[in-house]
Amino acid sequence: MKIIIAGAGEVGFHLAKLLSYESQDITLIDTVSGNLEYADSHLDIRTIKGNATSISVLRDAQVQDIDLLISVTASETTNITVCVLAKQLGAKRTIARISNNEFLENKDEVGFKKFGIDELISPEVLAAKEIELLLNQSAFSDTYEFEDGALTLIGTTLSRTASFVGKTVKEAAQIFPELHFMPIAIQRFGTQYTLIPRGDTQFKEGDQVYFTTITGGVDELHKLTGKSKQTIKNIMILGGSSIGDKTAKDLCEAKFNIKLIESDKEKAFDLADRLPKAMVINGDGRNVELLEEENIHDMDAFIAVTGNSETNIMSCLVAKSKSVQKTIALVENMDYFQLSHSIGIDTLINKKLLAANNIFRYIRKGEVVAMTKLNNMNAELLEFEVKATSQICDQYIRDIDIPRSATIGGVVREGKGYIALGDFLIKEGDRIVVCSLPRSIKKVEKLFD
Repeated sequence: MKIIIAGAGEVGFHLAKLLSYESQDITLIDTVSGNLEYADSHLDIRTIKGNATSISVLRDAQVQDIDLLISVTASETTNITVCVLAKQLGAKRTIARISNNEFLENKDEVGFKKFGIDELISPEVLAAKEIELLLNQSAFSDTYEFEDGALTLIGTTLSRTASFVGKTVKEAAQIFPELHFMPIAIQRFGTQYTLIPRGDTQFKEGDQVYFTTITGGVDELHKLTGKSKQTIKNIMILGGSSIGDKTAKDLCEAKFNIKLIESDKEKAFDLADRLPKAMVINGDGRNVELLEEENIHDMDAFIAVTGNSETNIMSCLVAKSKSVQKTIALVENMDYFQLSHSIGIDTLINKKLLAANNIFRYIRKGEVVAMTKLNNMNAELLEFEVKATSQICDQYIRDIDIPRSATIGGVVREGKGYIALGDFLIKEGDRIVVCSLPRSIKKVEKLFD
């Protein structure tokens, strides 16, 4: 696939990096030479110095032959302009990064596709949604919903008290007569090795495990993993960034009690005006005395979303030391994900990764309708829609030649989720969730061609 990425900042570079690993034909455009030099020396891509709103620059990038243009510069106006120009010049699909949440909320009414913009992406909105989802599944460290929750992805680390530690997948499934969940990926404690579990795979203490579940499976997993479902009501948010603002607004509407700490006085007053249901405090959230004065020990969750990753991590560690149940830190450095489980923070989130996950579904072949990369794991979760011409249409799962390093995590049919075993018959229109290691993705995609 031929792809143009406009903007070599954090999101653009990260996307270019991921897509270059996929052997995609990538052209990266930016006005800053330094950004391009680093990308040019580290990635197998083509770079062009120039303004992506220039028609001559887009033509130099061969926009007329492009399958997808992604504009992720720091300027929302630039991104919209680039997409409109690119579509008129022949680009097949376009994606614009935006920061104005109103555009997303009213995209159908405005009709951005008429202007030439196929999709709008807001990393900040994605991060806010991720935080809210994590709070709803508060006993677990990672979550992702397919088809409005018909299937849910849940990630957790197995403690010694988990009832199926030492048992195989097959033995664990027998604990409950009806199977409402499926393990799809495991990373052994202290290793970087990701495995796709089979019936004879044994669960071990310290394993980081991802499950897909249907509605009833969430409660089963609470029991099986030994993690009690935590009631979260009182939440402290550190940082009045766009993510902090959006998160506070959404959580207030969901009837949570919110305290938001912002160090900038003018911004704090502005937030207080916009968020009448939240308590906004002007102060330095790194100050332990301030946190204690604001009763951090009474908080059920602490969310740190300042612009500084280290501040977010350290403040979450302080919150943990004050017995806060759930801590979530926004980080920019992808390397921190390798440390998330060892440093004591429940969940790290990253805007670049969330944006990349959201954009990746446009890159995959076949009828991919959703995609996410599993945090801290070398595995991907893809959702395909089965066509009448797909190889697996009208096939039983046991008869499908699925690679060993891939597994079907579940099926959504007419809005209902199913944990599908060998005797499940795949039909046209089914949405299939597949977990796969990178080496098997192309084989999996062929099943849905």
